[in-house]
Amino acid sequence: MSNVLRQAVELTYQAELDALKAEDHGHKPANWSLSPRAVVTYLMGGKTADGTDISAKYIGHRRLIETAVATLATDRALLLLGVPGTAKSWVSEHLAAAICGDSTRVIQCTAGTDENQIRYGWNYAQLLAHGPSREALVPTPLFRAMESGTLCRLEELTRMGSDVQDTLITVLSEKMLPIPELNDVVYAQRGFNIIATANNRDKGVNELSSALKRRFNVVVLPLPDDFNEEVEIIARRVAEMGSSLELPVPANARDEIEKVVTIFRELRGGETLDGKVALKTPTGNLSTAEAIAVMVGGLSQASWFGDGRFSALDISSNLIGAIVKDPVQDKAVLEEYLETVLKKRREFADYYHTINDVL
Repeated sequence: MSNVLRQAVELTYQAELDALKAEDHGHKPANWSLSPRAVVTYLMGGKTADGTDISAKYIGHRRLIETAVATLATDRALLLLGVPGTAKSWVSEHLAAAICGDSTRVIQCTAGTDENQIRYGWNYAQLLAHGPSREALVPTPLFRAMESGTLCRLEELTRMGSDVQDTLITVLSEKMLPIPELNDVVYAQRGFNIIATANNRDKGVNELSSALKRRFNVVVLPLPDDFNEEVEIIARRVAEMGSSLELPVPANARDEIEKVVTIFRELRGGETLDGKVALKTPTGNLSTAEAIAVMVGGLSQASWFGDGRFSALDISSNLIGAIVKDPVQDKAVLEEYLETVLKKRREFADYYHTINDVL
């Protein structure tokens, strides 16, 4: 096993990518490693002719992934939009891995991101010694992607300032990056494109300008509609992360995942699953990603401090941390939920008592 804490997905899933490449005889856009159909199979799962199982990286509507892949095969950039925890970054990473074999050309957008981190920077020692030159220029992931005709990922695009966002307009419309200091231009090679992710639920979000929005094709990734679908997503990710962390997943994992998903979906939706009881909703998103984090935290606690099986005691502290973001408002919401719903359910008795003890 590698000592790297988290490998690039093209290395983790290399066997699957190699199996798809070996039998992929479909037409490929310029600089693509796989054909669009094979990319969709890699994301959605399937089986190759030689019997290799291709695991599903995204569980949801196939048409969404087809639209995303079709967009990247054109000259329009792709914007994956959705509330936090809808697997936007996960899909972005796997799309880049399947299409160009490199998911590491990524820019993490923050409030502190400036134009130099998007366009290019300078090696100031070289700049002072020899003046502006190509040798003194420090290329960004976007710059390198344009030169090599590959994909660049921009994570949380709306987290950086609107003026910095608009740096992308020339790149997306003209497919070039001017370098005025050198009186030069970098032209994007065929195969270059951008995958951006964004959500509009976090505080500090900067809306995209209409000029920039027009240059993206938007694919909205929703939260899972189906209860069993959400359970399946969480079960897969917990199994993968348990393997990565060398923590055995308990046999009763699915039962506990179903209980956590029930609590999340009811609080998120503002009513019990049977629709009989209206509930107040907490300030947080209670997304699928947060449910995964709750279960992985519980897995670690059960492995190191428990008997190896999931229990309400292992999960409750992580569960409270996910629900109670506002110590006053969210705590009141959770207490009301405990008394009006969980107290009456025999199968949730352990959760009712342990959460009350921690609260």
